[in-house]
Amino acid sequence: MRILERTVYVGPSLHAHFPVIRLLLDLGELEQWPTARLGPGFIDGLVAALPGLAEHGCSYREPGGFVRRMREDDGTWLGHVLEHVAIELQNIAGEDVTFGKTRSVDGRPGVYTVVYEYAQREEGIAAGDLALRLVASLLPDALRPAGSVPDDWAWDEARDGFIRYAQRRALGPSTASLVRAAEEREIPWLRLNDRSLVQFGHGRYQQRIQATVTGRTPHIAVELASDKEETNRILGALGLPVPRQVLVSSQTDAIKAARRLGGSVVLKPWNGNHGRGITIDIRGDDEIRAAFAAAQEHSRSVIVETFQPGDDHRLLVVDGQLVAATRRTPGHVVGDGQRSIAALVDEVNRDPRRGVGHEKVLTRIELDREAGLMMARAGYDEDSVPAPGEIVYLRSTANLSTGGTATDVTDLIHPDNREMAVRAVRAIGLDVGGVDFITPDISESHRTIGGAICEINAAPGFRMHVAPSEGTPRDAAGPVIDMLFPPGSPKRVPIAAVTGTNGKTTTARMLAHIAKMSGHTPGLTTTDGVYIDGNRTVEGDMTGPVSARMVLRDPTIDFAVLETARGGLLRAGMGVTKVDVGAVINVQSDHLGLKGIDTLEQLAEIKRIVVEVATECAVLNADDPNVLRMSGYTQARTICYVTMNPGHPLVREHVRAGGRACALEEGVNGHMITLYDKGTQIPLLWTHLVPATLEGRALHNVQNAMFAASMAFAMGIRLDDIRQGLRTFDTTFFQAPGRMNVFSEHPFKVLFDYAHNAHAVGVMADLAQRLDVDGRRIVVVAGPGDRRDDDIVAIADAVAGRFDHYICRRDDGLRGRDGDEVPNLIARSLRAAGVPDDAISVIPDEQAAIDAALRMGRPGDLLLVFADALARSWKQITKFRPEGAAEAPARPAPPPLPGSDTAPAFELEGLVREERGLVFAPDEDSD
Repeated sequence: MRILERTVYVGPSLHAHFPVIRLLLDLGELEQWPTARLGPGFIDGLVAALPGLAEHGCSYREPGGFVRRMREDDGTWLGHVLEHVAIELQNIAGEDVTFGKTRSVDGRPGVYTVVYEYAQREEGIAAGDLALRLVASLLPDALRPAGSVPDDWAWDEARDGFIRYAQRRALGPSTASLVRAAEEREIPWLRLNDRSLVQFGHGRYQQRIQATVTGRTPHIAVELASDKEETNRILGALGLPVPRQVLVSSQTDAIKAARRLGGSVVLKPWNGNHGRGITIDIRGDDEIRAAFAAAQEHSRSVIVETFQPGDDHRLLVVDGQLVAATRRTPGHVVGDGQRSIAALVDEVNRDPRRGVGHEKVLTRIELDREAGLMMARAGYDEDSVPAPGEIVYLRSTANLSTGGTATDVTDLIHPDNREMAVRAVRAIGLDVGGVDFITPDISESHRTIGGAICEINAAPGFRMHVAPSEGTPRDAAGPVIDMLFPPGSPKRVPIAAVTGTNGKTTTARMLAHIAKMSGHTPGLTTTDGVYIDGNRTVEGDMTGPVSARMVLRDPTIDFAVLETARGGLLRAGMGVTKVDVGAVINVQSDHLGLKGIDTLEQLAEIKRIVVEVATECAVLNADDPNVLRMSGYTQARTICYVTMNPGHPLVREHVRAGGRACALEEGVNGHMITLYDKGTQIPLLWTHLVPATLEGRALHNVQNAMFAASMAFAMGIRLDDIRQGLRTFDTTFFQAPGRMNVFSEHPFKVLFDYAHNAHAVGVMADLAQRLDVDGRRIVVVAGPGDRRDDDIVAIADAVAGRFDHYICRRDDGLRGRDGDEVPNLIARSLRAAGVPDDAISVIPDEQAAIDAALRMGRPGDLLLVFADALARSWKQITKFRPEGAAEAPARPAPPPLPGSDTAPAFELEGLVREERGLVFAPDEDSD
């Protein structure tokens, strides 16, 4: 039994619309050993190790369903068991995950796809690994895979180690409560690091928090709250109740300060937190020395302050309002006259509400150094037996993280104490603050019964308020989110996602250009990089989830356009859980036979994810049957069909019913892109007015423009802005590299494109036929090496018979092919299609092939160059000079600007544009 492959999906994928992990699991000989055959020993041992499995419903959808599946008939297979164990391991670590599914892989006996939900990536991976080890440990020795379980492995230690590992990586309880509050308000969020830094909202509307410190929390306020001495001074100067304090740096000074203050004292670190290093209610010099040493472990300077008797309370203030109050009790046991303190601690820790760290409402009590000191002060050790009813405190502070308990007292707090807490937090300057207030009775005014503020917390924990040990849970996080995002304020930017086999890059660029022309600041992901407001910030194939989140994290954008490719969807899923508009342009034969995708139907299922997560509008190609069928899988409020056929029967019916569509209609002046919505016909733009369509001849870009217009319309962009955007978008190399670029400065014309599948190549070949050409048509053609032979033959068939000469080449990256295999395969296919030998040249190297085509060109010819290394090839074309041709004369430099000794900015424009072209490098997996 072993894991053959693991895939971590960060967002919507083929398996779920939320993060899941997929394992390819090989059971080997254990395929013959389902759970019922393994017997009660295995099943009972598994449930004993993870009692929570008894609550899993499985397919029966009721508690106990999974255990029933393991026992009845032949039982269930171990891949299914692994799924449930991985989920339950995350549950015991405090994560709320429930989804899983296991399926056998066709044609591979004993191999299963195991999918399970995860909350944190590393924790989810570790859960799968530990699940595999636990299952193996429970197998009979004869069936246990060799080396699967170390000799010294112990389940209890492994379980607790996993919980601690998970909690180090999981969101803390306070941050998690803020995330839940944001989700309840439909505010998107992104985790920015592996700790507690979280972004709420998108783009320019984002707000950040780190634990419970917000992006609006003044830095000076945090510094003041961390300085306990300065905090005490500021609050005291306002007449607020505070203990007297002295700051010391030596044991001698601490003893002197305690004598000067008189009575019992408290020693604590000058800038500590979580109750670390604090010792309370001490008098003698020896106790002071020990307390000073404990405090100095956390801070060089130590505070000595007067001891205030009473209960410890945490008062939470958010945005000038007290939202919760909790009485905290230090970790303790209550004697029964029979059991030792150690036995009583074990009994307390058996409380199902107690766990490791922050996994549950309460934390286990540990008999550690501090517990030993507290017992020693009472004259006890862990073997002592306290009298019945006697309380033995094992902690000097009431922090929940050290085993304390919390009781909600929000409804009991006296108005004077409420006002005091609000004034204290405002005095420090915090937007979210916790007041540690000690008083005998919180329901009585501090003015009459006494009390003291011993600390102000700049990042107060919410666990005690959200899930108190006793009393009413309080919504501590909601007021924070409402402060950051007042009702009615924007939270997210409009997001459009576009996919398809061909055309998605140009469509995405068109839409981003329309958005920019309408006044937005768009973020765009494409196969050649990430663009912010038209400027490329990152190079390379950026069509996966990482780039999507990169755009949404940018604090300047207010509009997002995400080109979403097959590769990213297969490798990691989408980067966002939902989009406003999702579009699928087409599904054509490309990348088939790779990563388990063998048919167009399977490819369509992957690309369908984009419209499955669309909320406002799904834009679908009605002329592509595989795309048209996607209409049954979207929950978007509106479906917009795009068709080049105005007589499309389904679209006509859809429009007559008031639906939305975009059709290409013929008129006296050519073809008109026309929108239909709610029974209204909206003529948008003549196709010959869109530069990217080459006066309407490039029908594939007509279709891309229709998709861009439909998406922009769905996202609320004004019609005039859509028209202006389409009128000003062209296909120069600098605006759309490798997408139907035209170079006309040679005696012949060069058409340059990145097409790398039969459909795209055929579209460009069709365009070459529609263009007016006085001379010959020459093509430089290739195919990616990782495609099937049939796919490369289809590329050859797409150009066969349409050109006067064919130059067959290969890409620089062979992708598993032998040297000249691809160009020779294309040449053979062309001959089989009837192309004569003298019209075919095999020149494998891309640069040599393009050079040969350029040298072959004569006035009036058209060269169609399918390129792979785009920047290099475009530069080769633009810099080409035939033998004997004179260099182009240099333009005279404009005179320098008055008072300037540097060249004018516009003199450098050509160089800058050239450099922009040189850095483009497409990823081999883009499609």
